[in-house]
Parts: sequence; structure tokens; C-alpha cells
Amino acid sequence: MNPTHEVFNQPEPLVDVNLFSGNRALQSALAFNAPALDTAPLLALGERVGSAEMQTHARLANVFTPQLKSHDRFGRRIDQVEFHPSYHALMTEATAAGLHGTPWAESPGDGQGERRGAGPPQGAPAPLGGSAPRAVGSVGAHILRAAGFMLFTELEPSVLCPISMTYAVTPALKGNAAIYNDWAPQLTSRSYDPELKLWKDKTGVTMGMGMTEKQGGSDVRANTTQAVSDGQDHWGQRFRVTGHKWFFSAPMCDAFLVLAQTASGLSCLFLPRVLPDGSLNRLFIQRLKDKLGNKGNASSEVEFVGASAWLVGEEGRGVPQILAMGSMTRLDCALGTSGLMRHALSLALNHATQRQAFGKRLIDQPLMQNVLADLALESEAATALALRLARSFDRSGDAHEQVMNRLLTPVCKFWICKRGSHFAQEAMECMGGNGYVEEGGEGVMARIYREMPLNSIWEGAGNIMALDLLRALRKADAAAALAQELQPALGMHPALDHLAQSLPIRVEAMATEIEARRLAQDVALAVQAALLAQTAPPAVFSAFCDSRLGGHWGHSFGSLSASTDFDGIIARAQPK
Repeated sequence: MNPTHEVFNQPEPLVDVNLFSGNRALQSALAFNAPALDTAPLLALGERVGSAEMQTHARLANVFTPQLKSHDRFGRRIDQVEFHPSYHALMTEATAAGLHGTPWAESPGDGQGERRGAGPPQGAPAPLGGSAPRAVGSVGAHILRAAGFMLFTELEPSVLCPISMTYAVTPALKGNAAIYNDWAPQLTSRSYDPELKLWKDKTGVTMGMGMTEKQGGSDVRANTTQAVSDGQDHWGQRFRVTGHKWFFSAPMCDAFLVLAQTASGLSCLFLPRVLPDGSLNRLFIQRLKDKLGNKGNASSEVEFVGASAWLVGEEGRGVPQILAMGSMTRLDCALGTSGLMRHALSLALNHATQRQAFGKRLIDQPLMQNVLADLALESEAATALALRLARSFDRSGDAHEQVMNRLLTPVCKFWICKRGSHFAQEAMECMGGNGYVEEGGEGVMARIYREMPLNSIWEGAGNIMALDLLRALRKADAAAALAQELQPALGMHPALDHLAQSLPIRVEAMATEIEARRLAQDVALAVQAALLAQTAPPAVFSAFCDSRLGGHWGHSFGSLSASTDFDGIIARAQPK
């Protein structure tokens, strides 16, 4: 071929960058919520997940998607999911970092994998529970794990589905002490073991959840799956389960908590893939879902045909048992979207810093500066709010934190996740056609865009979160807790003062369902502003309040006031 042109003015990809050391918003949020926290493990993790090697694994895990193998070559039913080796490499990193079980380990570094000599993979980051105290009070395992979860999301979010479910399910198993005692060491182990075999023969295990059915979706009380009593054994009351699940994510997990109707009503049951005698349970994978995004993770439809399962918690009280787990997975939805926002922003900044157009760099163009600064504000506010929620999990014995946990869980899940898709679209537009093409380093943006709607839908869509907020308002003195939360920022911006004065009144009035979304939005914005007042530079705080609260903002990103400190905000957000 004859050369027709020289390739130039194409940005270098954002690879081999420490995702933690360049994230000043995350560092500030950690300093505020856990000032004594040792962030050395996060620095190591940030380097690992920002490496070209791991980014290659992320790409391959999405290109070579999971495949269902329902039968072996001889016609025997096996119901297994086959993954590309890169998926297993990502899972190995996530479990080695302790993202699934660190807060539940009995001591820092504790885990069945270590006791068996199965340590982290070579080159893996230091375990998040290893060099930091296990977290009580201001130094929190949940905060540390939350920050690590956000960093890993920038690499690849789809493998974090089983990681998140394992994190949420583990404490719920205490509702059945015998199962918890048998499974807890492997559930908190930092060894990844993908083999389908008996739990006690594995160095580590993962768990999933099975709630939704075709006819009900979020209305799990409409579930028709039946569980019939089948006697007692070492794990307590045993049932035979027959029915189906419409969204059964990560079916290759070692066990699941599922909802089924017993004689006493909807109950929570522990359903393992491999039974104590070594035989396969009667769980049959019908097909894998062909999803918009989240391609590296297997989501399935399953049938139970007389599958064995054991009661967890009180019979007929399955919904409260599930809701306790849901609060943790909803936290992860907010953390995950915040991580995706940060990565999308980093990619846009990396592109705009290098790309030339109309005689100067994109980042020097006034309109592009407005868009990038606006995205930076949204990203930092999401990070601050998500980590504030994580702090409440570490301080569960504090009365104020209990109320804030109940209040902020649906608010964070609703608002942060709702903003994600719009954010990703705008960040993609900063990169033009390069961002729309799924190839190379900048092709990550297209993957982020397809991923963004998931966290808003998974574990309860927007309306479910708004209704959950109303339930939270009825059960605690939310108005007083919210006023206490906003008090440190009062007097710092008139728009925040105005909102802070009206919110407790609206909260006490407990808005009707028709207004619940607006209330969730305003609570989120007020708490975000109060947090930025305490963690971010004045330029970030004032621009956020002027735009989100003061009305000096349009209906799209990039409509900040001309008085905004664009250079300062963009400089703070730069990934390098």
C-alpha cells in the first residue's frame, strides 16, 4: 500500500496509570470519612487496576463472553458456564484484594485461603484488610472496601456482580449458624477457586441471590416458587424447592440465597450448587441473558426441580432478610456508578488534553472546559456521597448513622445511578467518534456507556428507591438526622442554606408518592453540597451550589456560569 498520510493528533491511551494516586476527590472523601485509614493498599490496587495488563483482561472478558454448557459430550446435564481466562484473572484480582469479604473477616488477613497456603496471585495488590485495621469507628473496613470497589469498577465492573453479592450475603448467613460456621472461612478467603465442587474442598467460594421471577420483577411477594419441608439435618430445616427465577445473576456461584413460598409465606433459603454428599443440586440453567452491557458477567434464567435448600432466618420473613442484603448491594450500585463516572471523566480529560482542534487543544476550548468542569463536579459529588454512605455501614452502632444509612441508601442508589447514563453520554461526546468505537483504549468509553443503565435498574429501579425513601421517613427521625448532617455547611452558600431550611419540613411532611423522586433528588443534592463544603476546594463547592442548587445551570452538562473557576476544577480532576 502507498502511504497516504501520517497518523498524528491521536491521543495516547490512558494506561499504566495509578487510578488512586490521581484521584484527588476519592482521597479527600477518604480523609474526611476515615482520617486514620491506611491507604497503602489502595495505592497498590490503583496501580494494578490501572495497568495495561489488567485493561487487556477487561477487554477480553467482554469480547469473549460467557457460554452456557448445559450438557457434557455424553449427554449428561452439567449446567456450567464457561468463561474466558481473562474473566478468571479479573476474579482472582478482585478476591485477592478482598473486595468480597474483607469486612467480615475475623481478623485482618484472615481467610481459609491463607491458612491453606493459597495466597494472592503474583503481582496482585496488597489485600485491603491486610495493612489497615479491621475497622471499627473512624477507621472502617467498609469504607476501605468501598474505595477499592470503586477503583476496580474503573477497570471492569461486570465481574463485581458475584463479588458484590458475596459481600452482601455473607452476614445474612448468620441467620443459620450451622451454614455460616461451615461456609464463612471460604467466603472471606482471598483465594479464587472457580471449580464446581464441594465447598469444603475449595479454597474460596462465592455466593449469589435469586429473587425475581417473570410475573413479579421487583414485586417479590408475587413469587410462585414453592418450597416443601423435607426434614432436618446438620444445617437445620431442609426444603425441596420447585420453581423458576427470571434474573439469576452469576449462576456459577457456589451457593445462592433465594426466595420461595413455604407454608408460612415467603422465606429465605440457602441453595448450594453442590450438595453435602457431593452430588449436583437440581438447579438447571435454561439460558443466559443477552444484555445491553455487563457482558463479562453471566446472567441467567434457572429452574429448580426439587432442589434442596435450607432455611435462613425466620420462616415467612424472607423479605426483611433480603432487604438487609439489598442495602449492601445498593451501596455497591452507588459505588460502581461513581467509579464508572470517574473513569469516563478520566478518559475524556485524557483525550481533551492531547487532542488538537481549531488551532488549540480541546481542553483549552472554552465550551469544552465548561463540559469537563461540569462532569468533574458531578463525579466528585457522587464520590463524596457514596463514601459517606459507606461510612454508615462502619458505624452501625451509632444512632445518627443508623438513620442516615436508612435515609441515604435509597437516595444514593436513586440519584447517583440515575445520573450515570447522561454523564457517560456527555463524556463520550467529548471524545467524538473515537469514544463511540469499541476498539483500543478509548473504546472503553463505549463499554462504560452500555454499563451505566444497569446499576440504576439492578436491586430496584428509580421508583422502588423513591418508595423506599418514603418508608425510611416513616421509621425514624429523619428530619433531625438530615438537619444534623447539613449543619456543618450552613452559612457557606445561600442556595444551600435555602434548601437546608426547607428539606426537614418536607421530610417531616413525608411527601406523597407522586413527589418522592423530587424529594430523593433534593436530599441527594443537599447532602452532596454539604459534603463538598467539607472535603473539596471552594471552587468546587461554590460551582456545585451555583449550578445544582442556585439555578445557574441549564438542562445539560456544560452550562456552568462564566464566573466558574474552570482551570482549578479541571486541574483537580486530571487523572495524571
